[in-house]
Parts: sequence; structure tokens; C-alpha cells
Amino acid sequence: MRRQTAGTRLRKRRIPLRTAAAAACATFVLAACGSTEDSVASGGEGGGEGKVGVILPLLTSPFWQSYNDYVPKMAKSEGVDALKTVNSNSDPSQQITDINNQLNQGVKGLVVAPLDSAAISAGLDQAERKGVPVVAVDVAPEKGKVAMVVRANNVAYGEKACEYLGQQIPSGKVVQIMGDLASVNGRDRSEAFRACVKKNYPKLKVLEIPAKWESDTAASKLDTLLNANPDIKGIYMQAGGVYLAPTLQTLKSKGMLKKTGEKDHITIVSNDGIPQEYDAIRKGQIDATVSQPADLYAKYGMYYIKAAMQGKTFKPGPTDHGSTIVKLPSGILEDQLPAPLVTKENVDDPKLWGNTVG
Repeated sequence: MRRQTAGTRLRKRRIPLRTAAAAACATFVLAACGSTEDSVASGGEGGGEGKVGVILPLLTSPFWQSYNDYVPKMAKSEGVDALKTVNSNSDPSQQITDINNQLNQGVKGLVVAPLDSAAISAGLDQAERKGVPVVAVDVAPEKGKVAMVVRANNVAYGEKACEYLGQQIPSGKVVQIMGDLASVNGRDRSEAFRACVKKNYPKLKVLEIPAKWESDTAASKLDTLLNANPDIKGIYMQAGGVYLAPTLQTLKSKGMLKKTGEKDHITIVSNDGIPQEYDAIRKGQIDATVSQPADLYAKYGMYYIKAAMQGKTFKPGPTDHGSTIVKLPSGILEDQLPAPLVTKENVDDPKLWGNTVG
């Protein structure tokens, strides 16, 4: 999601258990083998020990529920002493309070999934003043100091949804149910989808629903839109964790929920990769989703925060775990994890995290 999203505390592992080649590559600059860019200090004090606070954006989305379940497992596997997660309940102000509370408890590291890309800077400033490194998960802050952002390429989310719908629908109206535009995730997905359609599929007309990662808002606005536009051909949901159920329910209530292959089927692409989306793909209710890696968000949140607490540094470049670290315009580093498109052809792939949870 934010997928929310979903509604996105990843940290760094120790090197000794890696292969000799990976260890050699990462001796000085972790996860950036072959990079020639200047390193960026993580902000840790070099100890690598102490409690770590993990702050969630919300728990009303299955995506964030899954992430929450992964956190203690990944903390244990990465050797991180993580406190019980804190849920900010979709309230950016509460999230700043949560950060403050964790700092007052003496945490030595923080893994945070920001609700608001701009507002989070107040919490990041508090952490920096206390010398506590922060790893951001799922959402990149607009400013402020973080050791790393662990995130998939959200521009690619919008582009993949555009390409899928464009290949399935020759012309007509398509709807994108957007996330919160105060979040960089909502902006990236919305702008990328819009630009891709305009450039590559000019016969498609994009209708937009600003839903702010809220299921009730998505349902009511989609209902209104369908009343005025009963001829829509496709839907792009930017967060299946919060938009899947209300979208399917709204279509069903209007007699517009047709299975794949049936006459008047509305092609639907989502984001998140939760089990509910996979079931909907199998049933022919939706056609595709982009799998946002909840498991890897937790894994590499822990991986990077541990390294940051040890004072390690990072560089842009390819990593040893199939991703690429990039430098954002703000100067912040972001590890862009892979997020595959899932359709009926690969929905049963056991490697997809959505097939490993109940």
C-alpha cells in the first residue's frame, strides 16, 4: 500500500554467514557490490546493540497485518532485539507521538513505515537529535535523515498496471482508485499510471477516485462513479489490502462483477500481493496484482537497521539480494526490492509471499 497501500522496518544482517563472494563484496559497503558512488553514513554510533522500535502505519489492511506478523520472525533471524510493534492507526500526528515515545524508552534504532512523506520529518528530526538511526519502510520521506528506505519501485507499480490494462482493453474508460496523495506512494502510482496511459494507450480514458487508502471512501466514490459511467472497462486499485473487498462488493451490488472470460467482464489490476487477491485471481474476479513484498520489507528493515546501528555505510548500486539501491532526489538512499506482476499464469507460485501465509 502503503498498499496503503499497505498500507510499508527492515534491518541489516551480519556478514559472517554470507558466502565468501558476497562477504568480500560487502566488507566495506554492504549490499552495494561494484558501486562507485560515495557512501552515505547511516548515522549509528557503531555499537549495533540495543532495543529497536517498529512503528506500523495501520493494521486494517491484510498487507500490514502480514508485515506485522513477519516482523518478529525476521527480527529473530537477523539478530535484532525488536520491541512489540506500535500501530499509528492511520494518524500521521499519532505516528510522530509514537516515535517520540519509542525514543523516550531508549531505543537504539527505529524502523518506521511513514504515513505522510512530509510530516514524518518531525519524527526523523527527533531521532537524529538523539543519535538514533532510522530505516523507513514502504514510504520514502521527503526530507529528514534515514539510513535506508526499504521499498519497491512504486512508479513501476503504476506502469505495470497501465501496461496490463492497456494490453487487455483496446479503448474505453478505466478507473484508478488512488491512495493518499500526501504519500509518495500514492503520488508515484497515480502519476505513473496516468502518464503511461497518456503516452502508450491514448484510446483509454482515465477516471480517478482519490480514496486516501480508505475502504469506505473507495466504496462510496466508486458507487457514484459507476452510476455516471456504467460502461467502464477496467479498474486499477492502488492497494488491494483496503480496496479489494469494497470494489468487489460494489461491483457485485450493481450486477457488474463478471468473471474473466464472461461478457462485460471488467479487467481489474491491483497492488499488494495478499492472499485475498490471489484467491480473487483464481476465481476470475480480478485479473492481476503487483506483489508488494511484505516479507522482504520486514527482512531488510531488520537487516538495514542492524547495520545502521553498527555505523555501517551504503552506496547506490546492485545488491546481493536481487534489488538495486538508488539515490533519490532528496539524497536519501532507497533499496528498491523486486515486485512481480501476478496473473493466473503464476498465481500459484510457492515463492510468492502471499502463498505462504494463511
